[in-house]
Amino acid sequence: QVQLVESGGGLVQAGGSLRLSCAASGTLFTINTLGWHRQAPGKQRELVAFVTSRATTSYNDFVKGRFTISRDNAANTVYLQMNSLKPEDTGVYYCNALVNQHGTVFTYWGQGTQVTVSS
Repeated sequence: QVQLVESGGGLVQAGGSLRLSCAASGTLFTINTLGWHRQAPGKQRELVAFVTSRATTSYNDFVKGRFTISRDNAANTVYLQMNSLKPEDTGVYYCNALVNQHGTVFTYWGQGTQVTVSS
């Protein structure tokens, strides 16, 4: 079993920055990909960015150039640095982890952290 705990959300004005963290604990086996998703009120959850075990990153177009995802494998933690925030970035941000457990990959989710960007 894997637990993911996000932190770092909050209220910020447009143009500001926040840094989200997500720490994994439990029986970690091998963590493959770590990612961040978000869900705005009344909308479906969408991928923000992910980073693979080889540190390859990928971003959704709406955050390219503004957000940076990174991971610390020793600390089993993934970060999301969010700069130049816009009101449309408001939502609950969830981290997820793809964990290889004896040859089967399982997906785990954190409980989410609220990000609110005021105009």
